Amino acid sequence: MALSLGWRAFAPFPTNHCGVFLKAVRSSGVLLFPWGHCPWRGTGGFLDPEMKAFLEENTEVTSSGSLTPEIQLRLLTPRCRFWWERADLWPHSDPYWAIYWPGGQALSRYLLDNPDVVRGKSVLDLGSGCGATAIAAKMSGASRILATDIDPIAGMAIILNCELNQLNPFPILTKNILDLEQDKWDLVVLGDMFYDEDLADSLHRWLKNCFWTHRTQVLIGDPGRPQFRGHSIQHQLHKVVEYSLPEPTRQENNGLTASTVWDFQP
Repeated sequence: MALSLGWRAFAPFPTNHCGVFLKAVRSSGVLLFPWGHCPWRGTGGFLDPEMKAFLEENTEVTSSGSLTPEIQLRLLTPRCRFWWERADLWPHSDPYWAIYWPGGQALSRYLLDNPDVVRGKSVLDLGSGCGATAIAAKMSGASRILATDIDPIAGMAIILNCELNQLNPFPILTKNILDLEQDKWDLVVLGDMFYDEDLADSLHRWLKNCFWTHRTQVLIGDPGRPQFRGHSIQHQLHKVVEYSLPEPTRQENNGLTASTVWDFQP
């Protein structure tokens, strides 16, 4: 199916996000919403009702067509207006948070099937997007969660998705703090992040430092994109599990058929 949204037809993420993936620092050093500053906070309510209404009007609540039918998400689907509209008519930054990417699906499925991986642990979700993997970690008993994404609207979507799944929203960071001190996490999860060579190199260095400094476990979800398969990080990965993707996800991702969870072991 051909999509009118130019951002959707392609590659998984925009190249102008290179080097701006987010990392977590101590909460005393940054403002996190919903407990810190949020660009949609109104004087009369928690979040700006106009932005909330826009997202609710232009996404569909769905739990079908993915590896995790137990998680409900607000996503762009063929029943949504902007699935078919010209890309330049979307009034905000490209809505990558509105697609449930296959690497995130694999990570979320793995955490739901293996709750001991996160139960009672602190979890950092890098490039959280729709928030599904962080939600899966919460459902599986993680004690502390931070979801990060460069796009503030993704933070709003994550809050709405938490509410859909009867979860209290966890802290969400929508600021680039790559150059600040790393915090200690038991587990870092990231899906579909190896889409650009420069970003992949920076991410690789950051993950190695996280592993060697804090002995943090790192799980990576990816459906086998060329940028990931060709990166030197491949020599430091242990395959955990591979999932066959549902047909709707295959159609939305140029025929990719499977997605894998990898354990990073530098």
